[in-house]
Amino acid sequence: MNIILVSNKMAKAKSLNAWQAGSLVAALVLLPVLMILLFLTPKQTIKEQGVKAMLPPHLKGTILSSQSHLDAYAKQIGELQARIMRLDAQNQRLAKLAGEKPQQTPQTEQTPQVLDPNRGGPLIHEKPMSESDLIAAIEELMNTVDARDEYQSVIEAKILQQSVLKDMLPNSSPVRAGYNSSSYGWRIDPFNGHKAFHEGLDFPADTGTPILAAADGIVTAAEQTPDYGNIVKIQHGSGLETRYAHASKIIVKVGDRVVKGQQVALVGNTGRSTGPHLHYEIRLNGNALDPRQYLNRSAG
Repeated sequence: MNIILVSNKMAKAKSLNAWQAGSLVAALVLLPVLMILLFLTPKQTIKEQGVKAMLPPHLKGTILSSQSHLDAYAKQIGELQARIMRLDAQNQRLAKLAGEKPQQTPQTEQTPQVLDPNRGGPLIHEKPMSESDLIAAIEELMNTVDARDEYQSVIEAKILQQSVLKDMLPNSSPVRAGYNSSSYGWRIDPFNGHKAFHEGLDFPADTGTPILAAADGIVTAAEQTPDYGNIVKIQHGSGLETRYAHASKIIVKVGDRVVKGQQVALVGNTGRSTGPHLHYEIRLNGNALDPRQYLNRSAG
């Protein structure tokens, strides 16, 4: 098949062969179809598909990974909110046992609130939280949890001070040196840089400074461990125990009966330690207590 084209300017006929003629017909047929598809396909879909198509495979994986991070942050926020609710309920029960008026816990934007059922209005969707927004929300919730934990330690100490254990409580300083008041609780671990819970108080002191029993009791451990280094454990009765760690030298032995103020070891830098200090713990049935609450009520 030949198609003859005639131009007015050239007044000369030009013929196309079969292959050229077929290509021209196909172009004329397909062009309207493509135009229709272009206008029917949402522009946003074309844009998204175009961007994704241009991305190299490793960047596509990064986008999926970023969404996973956001989902993990959102899950952490939910877990923290649930923990705050449990702490509030537990603190109210403890306050009643201690004869204290329950603390009015301040509400934050992230703290679960009891809503008035008589409410309404149009639904307006909030824009998705960015990664920085989620991180800020988590930090705020962590501060809220820390405040609840602090309040719980105060109430717990008051209950013990009023209980039958009040005469057994280790309320004497274990070393004649000041302690790092921020060392108990959550902190950045000095070895790995991660957030970790520190279950005792640190008393910076020179190597060889005497370590003293905080209350009367019986020595149940006088040994060396990888984390605590040289450690002495003293039982004071009814599940109360004190621990004295990182010692350079242990003076007592297992089974010794000691009295409050008696020397049991010397300050050192053994075990998982960055410098000479005493790591001091108080435990009740294996659970760590905040030693600050008992040193503040020192009777000797």
